[in-house]
Amino acid sequence: MKIEKNTVVTLTFRASDAQGKLLEDGKTPRSYLHGGYGNTLVGIENALEGQEAGYQTTVTLAPADAFGERDEELVTTIPKSQFPPGVKKGGQLQGRDNDGNEQVFTVMKIKGDTVHLDGNHPLAGQSLMFQLKVLEVRAASDEEVAHGHAHGEHGHHH
Repeated sequence: MKIEKNTVVTLTFRASDAQGKLLEDGKTPRSYLHGGYGNTLVGIENALEGQEAGYQTTVTLAPADAFGERDEELVTTIPKSQFPPGVKKGGQLQGRDNDGNEQVFTVMKIKGDTVHLDGNHPLAGQSLMFQLKVLEVRAASDEEVAHGHAHGEHGHHH
């Protein structure tokens, strides 16, 4: 079966940054619903479109095709008095960006009475390399299509 919209793809992938630092070891199979559901990066979907089980490839994605360019408007500070207790450097907070959209912010540092937050994905602005191996391709169930993600052993569990 070929990879196309509304198929569930099970694959392994090794991911590394432009300097070759390993980000994901590729040992754990993962499944996603193919076809623009936002379950994997668009560049990965494009590389796998029309392929079958057994297909292997290496894809290098520019930041725009991976986790986006860094947006310095998503770097902000808040007074420590507005900061929830118990959250430390590296922790994450749910907040809103300047347009009122929900945003996850990572605590970059706490300095004096100021907390420095970054709403960019940790891999934003980086080119990434993925070594992909397709293990299985199957038709998605009606329920998976309705839910917008893969279910089962390597997918989402309800």
